[in-house]
Amino acid sequence: MKTKTWIRGIGGVCLGVGVLVASMAHAAPSQLVVERAAMVIRHGIRAPLDGEVPSGTRTAAPWPTWPVAESRVTPHGVRALEIVAAQDRALFVSKGLISANGCPAVRIHSNSSDRTIASGAAYANGFAPGCHLAVDHRPIGTIDPIFEPLRAGATTFDPALAIASINRDTGGMAVLANRHRVALATLGRILGCAQPDNGCVPTDAPAVTPSADGREIVLAGPIRAASGVAQVLLLQEVQGLPRSDVGWGRVDLATLQQIGTLHAALFAVFTHPPYMAAHQAAVLGREVLSALSSPGPRLTVFMGHDTTVTALASALRVELPAPGYATNDVPPGGALLIERLRDRQTGARFVRVSYRTQSPAALRQLGRETSLTTLTVPGCGTALCPAARFARVLTAHLAPLASAGTKTRP
Repeated sequence: MKTKTWIRGIGGVCLGVGVLVASMAHAAPSQLVVERAAMVIRHGIRAPLDGEVPSGTRTAAPWPTWPVAESRVTPHGVRALEIVAAQDRALFVSKGLISANGCPAVRIHSNSSDRTIASGAAYANGFAPGCHLAVDHRPIGTIDPIFEPLRAGATTFDPALAIASINRDTGGMAVLANRHRVALATLGRILGCAQPDNGCVPTDAPAVTPSADGREIVLAGPIRAASGVAQVLLLQEVQGLPRSDVGWGRVDLATLQQIGTLHAALFAVFTHPPYMAAHQAAVLGREVLSALSSPGPRLTVFMGHDTTVTALASALRVELPAPGYATNDVPPGGALLIERLRDRQTGARFVRVSYRTQSPAALRQLGRETSLTTLTVPGCGTALCPAARFARVLTAHLAPLASAGTKTRP
């Protein structure tokens, strides 16, 4: 059970915070102190990826132009990350995790793509202006198993077992596509197609197959083709493009949330099924547990992708609802927050998992309002999970690493 309350953030702006009624069964809030925390964050607002809008997509007008090259974080996205980082610091100061003054000890580790590295730098600058916090990452373009474990070969991945798990979890690709037929039709109308089912978004037959190298799986069909288009329309909105350019003026926030289910459906294939979650979160999950228990900075930040956030959420068996978005459609800058807390009186330790986002309006307007929703991990009983139990639950949902020598740090 949980309720909502509001606290004041920087400049008197409200931060939405989930308050745990169930936690009272363990300890009064005044008895709990946050000892350590890890955040898993999606990178900031970016330009569309190469191929994200299929070249054959028919529309009634040209696609809008962007101020940066494909896949790069925009200046607007950089500023949005700086703002939310300042809000995160205010939250951690209020929890007593870090000091309000000086340069905090924080570990920030980004994936090795341009957009995640730039996002890590923006977050560091907003979290501690002038402190020049280091952002760890592997050389750009190389594979980091924390964020791309399948490509890295970090686990013994079997595509046949993966596909069987995906089909059990979704009912199969044809069923998944049919489940989203209304959103697909809505997307067709936004694109200006008179006959949405006749080549509006070019697709192959719904299917999931092994990749050529056997390390990953490949999705084809309506969800694969439509998911990127739906994401691009959301990015147009949060980037602050003129209203006439956001879906050619044919969308509102409710419509964006509806077609956001098409983007979330991508994670129903790539991260949500138990087998996929176990492998996609295998390295990240262990890194989070290490951040909560090992010496070093009390706060660790992992700057990755929407798949990074949804993979860990899926391993924890939690859904990700947020105001303004389809469930599990992680917005730019959206984050999972995992905190280790100690009861001052008994010394007992707990773990709390929360989901922190900003609404589409806040991202578009560079606002400071932030929503924090506390999640209950199945197997924990309540939202305050005994720390040892949390570690057992998460570890049980992670695939073994391919070898004890797998390196996860640069």
